[in-house]
Amino acid sequence: MTEIQTVEMHTGGEPLRIVVAGYPDIKGETLLEKRRYATKHLDVWRKKIILEPRGHSDMYGALIVEPDHPEADLAVLFVHNEGYSTMCGHGVIALGRYIVDNNLNKGKPIPVSDTVSNVPVVIQCPCGLVRAMVTVDSGRSQRVSFTSVPSFNVSCDFALSTPSFGDITVDVAYGGAFYALVNINQLQGLCFDSTPVAELAGAADEISKAVRSSGLEIVHPDDDDNKDLSFLYGTIFIDDQNEPFSRNLCIFADKEIDRSPCGSGVTAQVVVQYAKGFIKEGQVNEFQNAKTKSVFKGQVAKVAPDGKQGMLRVQVSGQAHYTGTSTFTFEDDDPLVDGFRLM
Repeated sequence: MTEIQTVEMHTGGEPLRIVVAGYPDIKGETLLEKRRYATKHLDVWRKKIILEPRGHSDMYGALIVEPDHPEADLAVLFVHNEGYSTMCGHGVIALGRYIVDNNLNKGKPIPVSDTVSNVPVVIQCPCGLVRAMVTVDSGRSQRVSFTSVPSFNVSCDFALSTPSFGDITVDVAYGGAFYALVNINQLQGLCFDSTPVAELAGAADEISKAVRSSGLEIVHPDDDDNKDLSFLYGTIFIDDQNEPFSRNLCIFADKEIDRSPCGSGVTAQVVVQYAKGFIKEGQVNEFQNAKTKSVFKGQVAKVAPDGKQGMLRVQVSGQAHYTGTSTFTFEDDDPLVDGFRLM
């Protein structure tokens, strides 16, 4: 009988199931090769730990693997109800605490005094190297901030035709993953406060499909023929884009509903706010999940990083918490051992 051990966390309500032991070996020289191998050869194990009866359609997980970048403390593959993502901000925030609490950061001593310190951690994600700072107060890890990979705007106010909502406009941007940003006030009959989340998820899925079939080119400049990075990950409903405080709801993968404000989504929102002149370099804006009310903070950290014109690095901060540990068993005679979803 196989067993898999996990550490369970959440960031702003969004779960992160960190697999710490028992998962099959993920082969590959680079992290993207490991991602392709897991997709092709081990996807049944993703379903076993993410879907029912051990998880659910909105579960999110992290597979820790050996990095191929010399600066990284660890590398990670992020998994969800449909497959494998390129970036996960809430996951980075949770992993920041996990790395510090388990002394996994290379050669960086953890403060044990009564003072407040910031401990750097480096996580290799499929989108690239992500640097984070973990606040440690009296030996306890707390809030985490991370600086995004170079991020960029694809299109502002792109005209889109949809079956249910007619002609609308969307912003598309990259923040480690590609998102369509839609002001919910355009969508007749929908609102954050009273529309059921299942209805919002269906509307977001319709918009994501419309963007994918619209002809808008969604390409990452560093991508190769494998197209590891060049795809629309989801749709984020927003409201007051031009204000320092705004609400959002991110629906990604196969109608998976983010309970947090979505770290890579906040990165994309800051990119669009900067492109439209709604945020200045160093200005801190707040982004609240419209349902759970959890908040991330975001700001432009650097313009044209490494000389890359038209790109930004965005800093996002939030708080993760532990919820427990699990040991999952997989009995050979269990007819539902491979996991399932109720659609």
